[in-house]
Amino acid sequence: MKRFRIWLREMTLTQQLLAIIVLFITIFAFFLLVFLSPQIDLFSHEEMYRLLHSSQENLIYYLNHNPKMTPVLESGAEMSVSHIVYSAEDDTFVYIAGAPVPEELKTDILSHISEDFSGTRDYKFVPADEKERNDTEILYCMTALNNSRWLISVISNEIPEQFRKSLTNTIVNLNVLVVFLLFLLLLAWVSTLILPLGQIKNYITRIKNDEPATLNISRRDEIGEVAEALVDMEQQLSAQSREKEEMIQNISHDLKTPIATIKSYGESIKDGIYPYDTLEKSVDVIIEHADRLEKKVHSLILLNKMGYLLDDCPEGDTLDMNSIIDKVLLSLKVVRPEIEFKTEIDPGVLFHGEEEPWRITVENLIENALRYARTTIRITLHERELCVINDGRPIGEDVINTLFRPYEKGQDGKFGLGLSIVHKVCTTYGYKVTAENLADGVCFRIWKEPGRREVRKKAKRERTNRKNSA
Repeated sequence: MKRFRIWLREMTLTQQLLAIIVLFITIFAFFLLVFLSPQIDLFSHEEMYRLLHSSQENLIYYLNHNPKMTPVLESGAEMSVSHIVYSAEDDTFVYIAGAPVPEELKTDILSHISEDFSGTRDYKFVPADEKERNDTEILYCMTALNNSRWLISVISNEIPEQFRKSLTNTIVNLNVLVVFLLFLLLLAWVSTLILPLGQIKNYITRIKNDEPATLNISRRDEIGEVAEALVDMEQQLSAQSREKEEMIQNISHDLKTPIATIKSYGESIKDGIYPYDTLEKSVDVIIEHADRLEKKVHSLILLNKMGYLLDDCPEGDTLDMNSIIDKVLLSLKVVRPEIEFKTEIDPGVLFHGEEEPWRITVENLIENALRYARTTIRITLHERELCVINDGRPIGEDVINTLFRPYEKGQDGKFGLGLSIVHKVCTTYGYKVTAENLADGVCFRIWKEPGRREVRKKAKRERTNRKNSA
């Protein structure tokens, strides 16, 4: 079975089409031999007996009303059927039309006459020398007449066989025509698949070779959806490529400035020249730019590390966010002592994730707020939601939707990496983060939509509270 699946996967669409046609023909041949062939035999026998009954109608009427006379059929009458009158009184067979019948058949007819029946009965006789092959069948019918006579009508051996062959050929030809039309239909259908798939392959090849490529497939089926997805993917990859180029340029520019300053100040001091009045002040400039360089490298390393961040924590919310906020505030309050911190924190709020990424996230949000706040920073923590609000100037509408991209700097921003790290941590742990302008400042909000279990628990708590209050 495994080999068959591998073989099937390696087939082209054209080969699959041919395999379907061969399978269909095989099934049809099996159907023809096992089911249809016996039905054709039965139908041909019924038609032959109907022919015999029809040929007897006028003769029965004539013979019953003229018991002493034997009709003579005209030369133009149907000669494929032999008509015989048997008289029990004389024990004779009188031929009315057709060829004489074999003696074996006469014996079989006499065996049925002894049954003493009325009306018409149908019989089938197989000669003794043909029973093993079962190739020759003689169909005949017997009708009881007046005065102990019977009309026996025997059809020629060739007629049922010819009728059967004609019927079989008609059915086979009809099915061959249907199979041929089905083949043309499937071929046209497969062609409609192969052509767009070829366009998609060429499109991917041109993209891989970094060549200009367009893909225009006007379809609303799954192939059209794949084509649209590929075009969207190419656009996103192009955008990411441009972002990476811009990022490399920004990184090069941001690293070049402090390195150039450190180098030039170091060379000047080596030559006994103090670029910033005194040796101490010049060294302070070097230390300041080294700190900037260190922070920038640290941010790049952290951003790269967050790129490999995985949510391999146990399910559920287990991280105490209250303690994380307390630790971050303890270390950052001294950065701008004039800023007032207001907190609205619910006790026992738990988030999903590990401590270190969430601490970096909170630090970046508060550092960002310290950069823009005028007098106040407000921090709110509720179940499944954290907000950091500063009373600084609003964010421009052209920037607010791109703040969380790497190297997207806001006004007075430093490196453009902090908020991208925030976004990476939040999305990894299943949270959402947005920035929005308020009437008196800017709010950065992290939240997580409740799952079905939380919704049911909340509804249950609300019902319990309503019962208790009632």
